[in-house]
Amino acid sequence: MDNPVWAYVFGPPKERKAMIELLKSLPAFEGLSTNELIQVDRMLHERRYTAGEMVFEEGMPGAGMYIVKEGEVAIRKKLDEGRTIQLALIQERHFFGEMALLDEMPRSASGYATRDTVLLSFCEPDLEKLTERNPRLANKILTNISRLVCKRLVRANENLEVLQSQLDGRPAVVSPPEESRVEG
Repeated sequence: MDNPVWAYVFGPPKERKAMIELLKSLPAFEGLSTNELIQVDRMLHERRYTAGEMVFEEGMPGAGMYIVKEGEVAIRKKLDEGRTIQLALIQERHFFGEMALLDEMPRSASGYATRDTVLLSFCEPDLEKLTERNPRLANKILTNISRLVCKRLVRANENLEVLQSQLDGRPAVVSPPEESRVEG
């Protein structure tokens, strides 16, 4: 079965199965069938980065989201006076940058590989093609991503409320952190 078309028909090879399991574990692809996950997998672009290499730069246009297949990526934000803070450390089987699929805003932070890293990119032009070919599938993905962004916004609002309480000298009421497989 050297023909890749037949490999998909009669069952994906081990690596393909591992990729489908990886995608299935990500909230952005929650609820997708195996056939839909195979369609997504065919659109992913694998990119390799060495330790310390920049994945994307703050202020530059975002092209899409990244899935960490191997390695990890630090998300860092520039502050005034040349200082930088680390906002998140994205590890294997997590993703980041999904807002670039929803909006063409510039990146709000920079991403750096902290060690040799393999990323899978799902780019906005690929999502556009998917929208034309399979609008139902594209809608599922966009709905999942929108839900994630909404959850993060709620959590950010809660964090701002806690911070404001601390600044005002009031005791803060903190809700327990929501279990999340997504960072960044």
